[in-house]
Amino acid sequence: MDQARIYVDFNEMVDHNTVLLSKDDTKINSQGNVITFYEGMPVGIYSDDISDNGEVDHLIAEGIATKKNLSNYPYWQHVKWCCRINLDGMIHESDLKKETKGEDKNDEGRIKETV
Repeated sequence: MDQARIYVDFNEMVDHNTVLLSKDDTKINSQGNVITFYEGMPVGIYSDDISDNGEVDHLIAEGIATKKNLSNYPYWQHVKWCCRINLDGMIHESDLKKETKGEDKNDEGRIKETV
């Protein structure tokens, strides 16, 4: 992984750019360090995924930690922290590596999608 990140489950999206982050004020990141959340804290997040070739290819994103009242969500009432994902959204780690190498970018500097 390109940097220490916090594991999330992208199937637990509260809305189009907010994912559940933690039920506690702390969580262990991908390098084993304890991270203490605060409002507006920049966070790198990831979720497990597999490429078409069967290789590990994490989904990653950047965002900020935010407290969100989830009392109206019966299954998520215990959650204290969410991550509001920035405008870049989620990307596969392999696509990020391609971007840093300058491969196959479109006019906006993003990787061209193949259909």
